[in-house]
Amino acid sequence: MSDIVYSAHAHTVGGRGGTAKTDDGHLDVKLAYPPALGGDGNGTNPEQLFAAGYGACFTGALGFVAKQAGVKLGEHSLDVTIDLIKDAPTFKIGATLTLNAPDLDKAVAQDLLEQAHEVCPYSKATRGNVEVKLVVA
Repeated sequence: MSDIVYSAHAHTVGGRGGTAKTDDGHLDVKLAYPPALGGDGNGTNPEQLFAAGYGACFTGALGFVAKQAGVKLGEHSLDVTIDLIKDAPTFKIGATLTLNAPDLDKAVAQDLLEQAHEVCPYSKATRGNVEVKLVVA
């Protein structure tokens, strides 16, 4: 791991009912079970944090592959859904990444999604373990 270019550090206490804070203080959140899991929802949860992180990383990868291909994305956004799925006796996650890029032809947009999925570090980290659906809105 000698080629590390950046390391993030977060400190968590109390699991899904606790807190999480990064060492630089930019992220400082209360964690809570969502109502769907019997909680009060008065805090964020790991699935929301993962969705936000994956979306930010994937959007960066999308910009990278678009630039490499000489494609202008125009106005665009990415919606990320992280599903918590029963996998008796525990759980697993699934992801749906939906690209909203009205200036792009749908086939071009789908191709860019697939290329970004190959280079995004989050996609690489989940490959073979998390089902990821790539959708063009």
